[in-house]
Amino acid sequence: MEPQPSLKKKTIGGLVWSFGDLIGNQGIQFLIQIILARLLLPEHFGLIGMILIFIALSNSLVDSGFTQALIRERHANQTDYSTVFYFNLVVSFLIYLILFLAAPAISRFFGEPQLVALVRVLSIGIVINAFAVIPKAMFAKEVNFKTQAKINLSSSILSGLFAVGLALAGYGVWSLVLRQLSMNAIQSLLFTVTKKWVPSLVFSVSSFKRLFGFGWKLLVSGMIDTFYTNVYFLIIGRQYSAAQLGYYTNASRFSEIVSQNLAATILRVTYPVLSSIQDEHERLKQSYKNITRLAAFLIFPVMVGMAAIGEPLVLLVFGEKWLPMVLYFQLLSIAGMLYPILALDLSILQVKGRSDLYLYLEIINKLSLTILLFLAVWLELGVIGLIGAAILNTYFEFFVNSHVSKREVAYPAMEKLGDLLPIYLISFGMGAVAWLIGQQVEGNLLFQMVLQVTAGIFIYIAVCRIANIAELRTVYGLMTSVLTKKNKR
Repeated sequence: MEPQPSLKKKTIGGLVWSFGDLIGNQGIQFLIQIILARLLLPEHFGLIGMILIFIALSNSLVDSGFTQALIRERHANQTDYSTVFYFNLVVSFLIYLILFLAAPAISRFFGEPQLVALVRVLSIGIVINAFAVIPKAMFAKEVNFKTQAKINLSSSILSGLFAVGLALAGYGVWSLVLRQLSMNAIQSLLFTVTKKWVPSLVFSVSSFKRLFGFGWKLLVSGMIDTFYTNVYFLIIGRQYSAAQLGYYTNASRFSEIVSQNLAATILRVTYPVLSSIQDEHERLKQSYKNITRLAAFLIFPVMVGMAAIGEPLVLLVFGEKWLPMVLYFQLLSIAGMLYPILALDLSILQVKGRSDLYLYLEIINKLSLTILLFLAVWLELGVIGLIGAAILNTYFEFFVNSHVSKREVAYPAMEKLGDLLPIYLISFGMGAVAWLIGQQVEGNLLFQMVLQVTAGIFIYIAVCRIANIAELRTVYGLMTSVLTKKNKR
């Protein structure tokens, strides 16, 4: 059994590099997105938004839950990896063929003739991604996020520069398509070359059954979650204009830079680490509890702060033509606050091997979201109503997920609520003050935003210190440790 110091060192090292990946990779992608938003029209982003649900569902189907199964498998061997590789590759080709043939129907559904060619070209990325599934799983299993950070950063820079060049040359929506394809290709190539893994000429039925026995429930859960994550693109693209979908698409991506990407960063580090102590009940609970509190401490104030500075931020970053996306962005930022906590609840069920409960939760939570979305459409509440449905559903999911996951880690909803409520209230208090400051300052948008951010950070740290929030000391200690090591070098 791995000793505590080694596990802690492994986790912290993974988090440092994973956060570095987040800051570097997402920072570059964000910068590229800003440049492209200024060069292109909202309608261009709307066209891509119409396709996203099909690409996202296809990538989930290709993975089929095998990645998580391999990471959790303590003694995965070459036969296991090769079996999954060949399965993923065959499925990716089949899905591409289906999308190629379905492209005209998708185009007619949205009433956009351009979608035929866009779907057929963008779907090639599904096949390209399949080549990198195993190397990525191996790096994640090793908690080696240093290499992943370098690969992701390189692919973001190269594909981003390529896309900007195409946009300047007048390629419009195709600059977005080719940006995604080039990123897929560069990532797959670098992951494969760096890992130096080659599949053996073997396909084991027993390996497939064992891994799929755990993974199929995650597959169904992932498909459900992916569909509902992207169903807004489907509804808005069908019911409203491409421009409105463009506003929603960029608002969604802008808000997800912190919520979903930071959550994914935490999960990809903690999942393999927590899996290694899955049978040590007390240690697992305490680690899970600490991670949940730390995630909330980092994400809650950032999401509320982003909503508070929404208007000057959007105007500075995207320009006047994107002003209609401000309210979408603010509401989506609030909706994304609880996403990392919900993801951690589901992750702990994977760690404990309860993919059946994982699937059960996905079905229950998405049924509630279906009802809320139906009401929003039926009552003609528009895009704001659809986002409001998402916000309400996150709170429903919080209590349902906590109630179910407590069976595995003895961390009930009320105990979790007691841990998170102080951070939640402090974050909203800080956000309210920052927003009010912005309302009093007119003129220079940059000065207004800097003043809001500075005040928000000061208020949050000061109140957390007065309230004796333990995570403040944890973050301070981690930063001190990192800086000390850097200075020693």
